[in-house]
Amino acid sequence: MTHRTTASADTGTGTGTGEEPDGGVPARTLVLAAGTFAVGTDAFVVAGVLPEIARDLHVSIAAAGQLVTVFSIAYTVLSPVTAALTGTWPRRRVLLTALAVLIAGNAATALAPAYGWVLASRALAAAGAAMFTPTAGATAAALAGPAHRARALSYVSVGLVSSTALGVPAGTLLGTVMSWRGTIWFVTALAALAAAGVALWLPRVPAPPAVSLRGRLAPLGDRRVNALLASTTLLFVGIYLVHSYVSVIFEPVTGDSGRTLALLLFTFGCTGIAGNLITGVWADRIGPRRVITGVSLVLAADLALLPAIGTSLAGALAVVAVYGFTAWGVMVPQQHRLIAVAPSAAALVVSLNASSIYLAVSLAGALGALSLRITGTSTLVWTAAAFVLAGLAVSEIAHRTTARGNPAHML
Repeated sequence: MTHRTTASADTGTGTGTGEEPDGGVPARTLVLAAGTFAVGTDAFVVAGVLPEIARDLHVSIAAAGQLVTVFSIAYTVLSPVTAALTGTWPRRRVLLTALAVLIAGNAATALAPAYGWVLASRALAAAGAAMFTPTAGATAAALAGPAHRARALSYVSVGLVSSTALGVPAGTLLGTVMSWRGTIWFVTALAALAAAGVALWLPRVPAPPAVSLRGRLAPLGDRRVNALLASTTLLFVGIYLVHSYVSVIFEPVTGDSGRTLALLLFTFGCTGIAGNLITGVWADRIGPRRVITGVSLVLAADLALLPAIGTSLAGALAVVAVYGFTAWGVMVPQQHRLIAVAPSAAALVVSLNASSIYLAVSLAGALGALSLRITGTSTLVWTAAAFVLAGLAVSEIAHRTTARGNPAHML
């Protein structure tokens, strides 16, 4: 084991120890991935048990679906708010508080007697998730240092990616065996295990220096940050236009077979994990902007060709594999760029990026429904490709803006 000086999540200075298995990333930061695994499972597993929720609470499927919407909206709004309010707290305290709120929110959901209580408890769970994920990313980046920042971010993000491949299917299966409340208790247990890991193994990361609220929110007035956030929103609208309606898009291949769809989703999750980890290494080596440019172009081409290639199971698997790798390959390099632009407000800008992603999820759901109603699946995937290209264009604008401000910020 080696020991090193580590940094605070917000300032790049501080102390802590951790193992460094991969050229500078402390091994103990991997406990943060357990937290993002719990958060990701919590965010997406409800969609897999909507029929059970609707029957138990005596509401329509559409009403039950609002649980996902409430979670997304609450996350979008609360992520930058909680980052600003907890900006002077030691990072471990923020992370443990976030997980405690997540646990409380899910326990309340599992015990809720009626639909209104379930809605309110989902907003509470979202508050914990909104507090945890950005802080986890900023903490990992600080502990690793600038040279290995993207790799550290990828290690934390892999928890979120793997939740789609492992946590969500497991929770959905549990819901069919027991009940949807059993699924929520499963997520609660995941969050409790993550909290134990953070408390026992995460290196100490001190609080950043006191900064006024105005100073802490200064990145909101930075055109470089805003351009990157706009790029994130456009890219992820394109990504989630397909992800939200994957069952409809590939229905000609799956034939309504749950097993075939599960195979496609599992492939998406596995290649997403690979893309998340590999692009983190690439971003450290060649720079995040080049990685985003490359994976975005491949992603747009993959989506544009989907109607022609994805007509057989083999073709669909190939398309989904590329889609998973490139879609999740965008996240870490974009976080890297934001932290480079505003290193003194790392937790805030990462939280704003997360809010942009959840905003994109909401927009994609509405736009996708409209596109399917008017034109069909072919136009939907082409629209998704167009959004990815638009996001790439704004990414280049952000690069030029940032380069004029300080060339060292962007590679």
